[in-house]
Amino acid sequence: MSKKVLILSGDGIGPEILAEAIKVLNVLSVDFGLDIDLDNGLIGGAAIDAVGNPLPDETLDKAKEADAILLGAVGGPKWEPLDIANRPEKGLLKIRSELGLFANLRPALTAPQLVEASALKPEVVSGLDIMIVRELTGGIYFGQPRGIRELDNGEKEGFNTLVYSESEIRRIGHVAFKAAMKRDRRVCSIDKANVLEATELWREVMIDISKDYPEVELTHMYVDNAAMQLVRTPKQFDVMVTTNMFGDILSDLASMLTGSIGMLPSASLDKNGKGMYEPIHGSAPDIAGKNIANPLATILSVAMMLRYSLAEAEQANRVEKAVDVVLSAGYRTPDITSTGMKNVGTIEMGDAVVAALKG
Repeated sequence: MSKKVLILSGDGIGPEILAEAIKVLNVLSVDFGLDIDLDNGLIGGAAIDAVGNPLPDETLDKAKEADAILLGAVGGPKWEPLDIANRPEKGLLKIRSELGLFANLRPALTAPQLVEASALKPEVVSGLDIMIVRELTGGIYFGQPRGIRELDNGEKEGFNTLVYSESEIRRIGHVAFKAAMKRDRRVCSIDKANVLEATELWREVMIDISKDYPEVELTHMYVDNAAMQLVRTPKQFDVMVTTNMFGDILSDLASMLTGSIGMLPSASLDKNGKGMYEPIHGSAPDIAGKNIANPLATILSVAMMLRYSLAEAEQANRVEKAVDVVLSAGYRTPDITSTGMKNVGTIEMGDAVVAALKG
């Protein structure tokens, strides 16, 4: 039976990079027997422009029926004047919440070919392989109450609530420990337990979970120190597990260790392994339509989708090998370019991956 994949191109460079990912899926389908059925939906600013809603009911219904979702990116300055309740990002937050996509896996891997592209010294990032596990449907991004209110003195005050239940912490903790069991068996839990009660509970629950995984070493680190350590000695980490907001920040920081945010995929999974897959770099509206965006993070997101949600490990390996071949051949988009390399655009990079797939 065909696996259903919902394509959500979104905004900015989203349609461009998704077009290259679809090329890859088509080759896998035609040349290697991948049995999938692609459908399309609206999300983000594109959905607002079309129907006035960042996540139309039709899109959400399709997402619930799909086996996996492949997302480009949402947002941009065009929609920033809108009320915060109807901005593109609300569509992204809602689909994560409605589908129960609580576990965000963000690998930070330095390809050997791109060591020199990192802003850090080669010896610091060479061989880097971190998995950041971010809780995605709780914390301060979803906590209530929230809003902007006017005080008695006429001054406005913005407020948000950081809240985590024990069950929310426990389920993301198990994801992190299970990931570590397949890697180097080390988990570093990131919190701010010295000042935030919600993350004091986070630490207590992580310690309790660790009793179920005696083979895994658990350590703890405050988020400010973790940010410093990621730049200082990033290879000390194996699996990092943290809250929604801290994970949002640290994963973007970690991406720059690898040479470019344009190289890193991500997976957002529910309790059954169904997921939404997307590059971590965002919509980048300043380069949209210029054929210079790097599609490799999106293509690698396809590989994650094949592996985690569609049970197609062999197809995932094909995609990852093709990306490796392309990088070894010297193909570079502007974000990862260096002297002596073959500078190409979005479309040409996608074509190169397709050619590598075909062999």
